[in-house]
Amino acid sequence: MTALRHRIILHAYVTEKSMDEMERQNKLEFVVDTRTSRAEIKAAVESTYQCKVAKVNVKTVREGKIATVRFAKEYSAEDIGSRAGVF
Repeated sequence: MTALRHRIILHAYVTEKSMDEMERQNKLEFVVDTRTSRAEIKAAVESTYQCKVAKVNVKTVREGKIATVRFAKEYSAEDIGSRAGVF
């Protein structure tokens, strides 16, 4: 799973909207592999950042597949974002 999770989550997706969602709704966005499912994305985020994921939404855009991940209340998206390289 170690090598696999690095192929699922490619990098953080940073826009003004995603930064606003991070502050207000405890969410982060990631560009992920187009072949992955929501369950695989959830497992990869939880194992990579040692956190609990509440919900995963996925959208397909021109750049690829973008996963919006909402974290459980006890975890801060800002802390996880700093580990993910958003800042």
